[in-house]
Amino acid sequence: QVQLVESGGGLVQAGGSLRLSCANSGRTFSSNAMAWFRQAPGKEREFVAAISWSGGSTKFGDSVKGRFTISRDYTKSSVYLQMNSLKPEDTAVYYCAARRYGMAVVGLSKSDYAYWGQGTQVTVSS
Repeated sequence: QVQLVESGGGLVQAGGSLRLSCANSGRTFSSNAMAWFRQAPGKEREFVAAISWSGGSTKFGDSVKGRFTISRDYTKSSVYLQMNSLKPEDTAVYYCAARRYGMAVVGLSKSDYAYWGQGTQVTVSS
């Protein structure tokens, strides 16, 4: 059983920063790729960032490249999304996602991920 719990969302002014955390209580943490997606009201859930099991490969959505970074801490079974230079259009619910055990490479599609957290709200004011 894999359980993902996000935290760190909140309200921030444009230009500010937030760091989201995702704690994975699954039986293995280091054997699968992890990702962040987001969904704004009335829009499709979109890919934000992903990291391979080794941490050696990362991918980012075009809208966040150069502003967001993703990392993982094996000792804490956690994945982080550092968001800098936030814009009002970054406002959304952010979801942590995990691939199935053993699927180590990153995926860019929602269908690549089997496990999802409950989401954390990020609101960026102008």
